[in-house]
Amino acid sequence: MLVWIPLFPLIGTLVSGAISMATSHRETAGGKGIAGGVACLAPTASFLVTVWAFLQLRALPEGSREMTQHLFAWIGAGRLQVDLGLLFDPLSAAMLLFVTGVGALIHYYSLGYIAHDRGYARYFAFLNLFTFSMILLVLGDGLLPMFIGWEGVGLCSYLLIGFWHTDEEKAIAGNKAFIVNRIGDFGFLIGIFLIFWALVSGGHATGLSYREVAAASHHLPAGVVLAASLLLFVGATGKSAQLPLYVWLPDAMAGPTPVSALIHAATMVTSGIYMISRLSFLFVEAPVALTVVAIVGALTALFAATIGLAQNDIKKVLAYSTVSQLGYMFLAVGVGAFAAGMFHVVTHAFFKALLFLGAGSVIHALHEEQDIRKMGGLLKHIPTTGWTFLVGWLAICGIVPFAGFFSKDEILWEAFSRPNEILPWLPGVLWAIGFVTAGITALYMTRLVGLVFFGRERVEPERRAKIHESPATMTVPLVILAIGSAVVGFLGIPEFLVEGGNRFGAWLGPALAGGHHGAAHEVHHDVALEWTLMLASLGIAILGIGLGWFLYVRRPDLPAAIAARAGGLYRLVANKYYVDEIYRAVIV
Repeated sequence: MLVWIPLFPLIGTLVSGAISMATSHRETAGGKGIAGGVACLAPTASFLVTVWAFLQLRALPEGSREMTQHLFAWIGAGRLQVDLGLLFDPLSAAMLLFVTGVGALIHYYSLGYIAHDRGYARYFAFLNLFTFSMILLVLGDGLLPMFIGWEGVGLCSYLLIGFWHTDEEKAIAGNKAFIVNRIGDFGFLIGIFLIFWALVSGGHATGLSYREVAAASHHLPAGVVLAASLLLFVGATGKSAQLPLYVWLPDAMAGPTPVSALIHAATMVTSGIYMISRLSFLFVEAPVALTVVAIVGALTALFAATIGLAQNDIKKVLAYSTVSQLGYMFLAVGVGAFAAGMFHVVTHAFFKALLFLGAGSVIHALHEEQDIRKMGGLLKHIPTTGWTFLVGWLAICGIVPFAGFFSKDEILWEAFSRPNEILPWLPGVLWAIGFVTAGITALYMTRLVGLVFFGRERVEPERRAKIHESPATMTVPLVILAIGSAVVGFLGIPEFLVEGGNRFGAWLGPALAGGHHGAAHEVHHDVALEWTLMLASLGIAILGIGLGWFLYVRRPDLPAAIAARAGGLYRLVANKYYVDEIYRAVIV
């Protein structure tokens, strides 16, 4: 049955693509009922099969939870003998449940969002193709199937970001995403070549399956493991928008808002964290590589959060928020806490998809207005959108008991408590950066919520008369995602609060390497210290919310005065540290 999980979206792609090609000459979209219906049923069917497979997996004894399906012999060339197979284990199950589940919700939301677009069938063909590629990336058993999916989601991000390609700015944004991802993917590809070369040099025929690479990872030369790990991480910095290859993701907001939710919140951008977690057996053999991952993740989290403070486009704020949250995930996997990183992947998928789709509903209600300075007081006009958005806001700020609180707190605790043998002083620094970033996140998200939903109405008169709540196809997915954002965090309740509470970590444990050098890394639990750090992370979030509320709701005149006083520093942050301009001058 596993093959049907990727096959359903592939069939949907072919159906919607055929309708698009057959009706592309028309002035209005043709075959909408069939294209939309098939395109939405495809990920729904994939989700149902995934749930069925998950239940089968749970029934197996712990330690032997793995299902594989051999499809066919794919490449036979000398010592390269690649079979195309699928691997369903606790890690791929956790990833696939939200890729297909949240993905299906975004497809249904798109029915209302894209209803009047001439490219209706083409849009759903690309969306289904993306879903197929993401499933192959997660479900493929080996580095080559993963790489095909990896390239597929890169192609689909280009097609979807540049969907409205007659607008030059949007077309350029699609190109930028594609080109920047090629840089990262070049590193990824060289890393795969290096692993293949090392295995063949050792006298092995190989298909680059995870089992083969894992078995050989302990015997490979340390220099090869380090180089391969760093090269694979270069791929992750491109796909998952880390320094210095993050520049494509904010521009990717040029695509339709459901695309932003699917690709740039819930699925594609988390593939780098999935890849490192899947290859954790390789990365734990290279502590230097893991240290680089943690440092880059922490710096990206802080860097992007500061930019988010000064953005005025509702989707741009959420884009830099995504870059920052991805940095948190890399911080987790970089300290060897792979389960904590994956837990934040899951919680983030819910609350960030909710926030992006909520932003799309706001833009829809205001007839394409995206400047938060031209909003205000919208909660009473679009209550379903507003209240669900507030749930996502509390989740990303890390307020108990919402999902983001549990996953962010676990990352901060792991960063603080896991020793680093390369740089002994690093854990405290990583925690401090993550802690400050948590406060900044709460501040800029409260700024966003305050300027959009509260305070004085600043909507232009011609738009104000037409404000309306979105249709049910858009609001029902918001409600479902809001419920998920409120409850999914309980899968990872800290062990010191409830014995056996962290069920997510226990579920993923057998599929992940335990820590540095592959040995199970037992963190010494100081319960008083863990309570202190938890309360501190909650306190900094409340402080950020309080400051944001005071500045942007109670005293909205103050931020402009502060910006004027800050002068050059404010311009530096507002212009995103001029990174794009530097790249254009030096590289382009």
